[in-house]
Amino acid sequence: MANSNIGIGGNVVKGDANEALNEIPQNRTLIAGKLTPNAPVKPEVVEGLRTVEDVFEHFEPELKMPFEDKEGGTVNETLSFKNLGDFGKKGIIDNSVFLKELQIESDQYKKIIKQLKTNKILKSALQDPEAKEALVQTIDALINEIKTTK
Repeated sequence: MANSNIGIGGNVVKGDANEALNEIPQNRTLIAGKLTPNAPVKPEVVEGLRTVEDVFEHFEPELKMPFEDKEGGTVNETLSFKNLGDFGKKGIIDNSVFLKELQIESDQYKKIIKQLKTNKILKSALQDPEAKEALVQTIDALINEIKTTK
């Protein structure tokens, strides 16, 4: 006999319960992971934590992440989480120097692609071999100038 009053974890949910767990909607995924490097020896009872921010402040979750750079080397960073927003794409990028640099580089490549698609003068210069060579030499000269002036 199926009982519709059974909730998360097989617990019976009474209709008049003061506290209830909201079920996760079908189109959502719950992910639970370890966010601290050391597991506690025994469970700890912590009282007085009233908000999500209190929980983050008390437990100070952080995670050591290895990232692979362009050359195939490893860049290790420790990501710390101060609120729920830190788990989103923007929060993780803002928390990582390595990912911020990649984001800036990605944005620059997107701007270059946009220019290559929309700038008619640049398009025609890249199709003419002489104009293309002159453009490459100019860019090389600019790069050398940037490297020498510090």
